[in-house]
Amino acid sequence: MATLKDHCWGWLYIVNKSTKDLVDELALVDVMEDKLKGEMMDLQHGSLFLRTPKIVSGKDCNVTANSKLVIITAWVREQEGESRLNLVQPNVNTFKFIIPNVVKYSPNCNLLIISNPVDILTYVAWKISGFPKNRVIGSGCNLDSARFRYLMGEGLGVHPLSCHGWVLGEHGDSSVPVWSGGNILHPDLGTDTDNAYEMIKLKGWDTGPSVADLAESIMKNLRRVHLISTMIKGLYGIKDNVFLNVPCILGQNGISDLVKVTLTPEEETCLKKNAVMLWGIQKDLRSAILTSSDVRPFHCLGYNRILVGGCACCPFYLICDQSSNILRCTGKNINS
Repeated sequence: MATLKDHCWGWLYIVNKSTKDLVDELALVDVMEDKLKGEMMDLQHGSLFLRTPKIVSGKDCNVTANSKLVIITAWVREQEGESRLNLVQPNVNTFKFIIPNVVKYSPNCNLLIISNPVDILTYVAWKISGFPKNRVIGSGCNLDSARFRYLMGEGLGVHPLSCHGWVLGEHGDSSVPVWSGGNILHPDLGTDTDNAYEMIKLKGWDTGPSVADLAESIMKNLRRVHLISTMIKGLYGIKDNVFLNVPCILGQNGISDLVKVTLTPEEETCLKKNAVMLWGIQKDLRSAILTSSDVRPFHCLGYNRILVGGCACCPFYLICDQSSNILRCTGKNINS
């Protein structure tokens, strides 16, 4: 398992919880190599408790080679009060550098995107990687739904495990709490007197436990249902290639099935508004992300080269050796 990280929330929690009895090797990648080396040494010294035999790190993705799961937490963070959606283009540029390197070294991995805005960046990762949609997963509303259940139980005096409800749609200000699907009977449930309505406004929770939960389902092939971001074109009448959060069955091959929740007309309308809003942003990104229909393979000595990222002066190409089906990546110009 590999983690490409920033320096914030719950990262060490992800490492500690998701690697215990779960992986044979953990690779950490960060551009701040000195800081990363110290963190790696901390983990190595505590590896007896993690029961992870091998822990490596570096600023180059070559340390992640042949990972089954790659968790990406690197992103340009929003300032206080700023919408995550304002950070789309800076993070797209970051992903255009990161994703081709992940594909180069781990072409068969599952991608778990934590970076925000997670739904749009999961779409970006899907387009750049060329992976099937089931293997590109956004952490999305997995935590939002857990918090929804916790606040529901807190308000009603019931253990959260006995409270059942979902938060669908965008992971952000316009997410949709599905009150119609809650199955705890209480006169205040779904009204303004229920403090769970405030969950949309709350910020600053720790993402780590939620990510560890998702990693466990993938690595152990548990096939549990999670609220995660995936392509939902065709669901609820949505016609565009948008990634939104719906219940999904998650296992070793990524997402195997989507669970369609029955929504009220009002809830379905809110979900469709989410899709329209995100598509309005995504369609403006298409010139920055090469789609499959734009790809024109370049043939040279038995190779197909497909541009997947980088910049005009130093693009990244996937190279497929047709004789051996080996996929690798280069930063060199196609004419060099």
